[in-house]
Amino acid sequence: MKRIALSLLLVCGVAMAGEANATDANATAGAADAGKGKALYAKCAGCHGADGGQKALGKSEVIKGWDAAKVEEALKGYKAGTRNVHGMGGVMKGQVAAMSDEDIKALAAYIATLK
Repeated sequence: MKRIALSLLLVCGVAMAGEANATDANATAGAADAGKGKALYAKCAGCHGADGGQKALGKSEVIKGWDAAKVEEALKGYKAGTRNVHGMGGVMKGQVAAMSDEDIKALAAYIATLK
């Protein structure tokens, strides 16, 4: 009986250690994405402001406070040419044309932190 209990404790301990390592890896990946998103946002800040609180070219929506899903959807729409809010479709398409889906996710995650 003691052997079974010890075996169960050992298995649980190994599983929990694996979970902790996965969590650490996810946190590291999240930090890398946040850093990448912040770097990508540098070219956005000229129009949207350092905190996302400006209407780009005096016309666009303020992006400060948007969640990541909304930002990602908007950026993908601009990239595809299917979004043209306030006549900004052409300008924004040019800004996101070279971005990968990974870039868009990282940028969206960073913009979502702007409060």
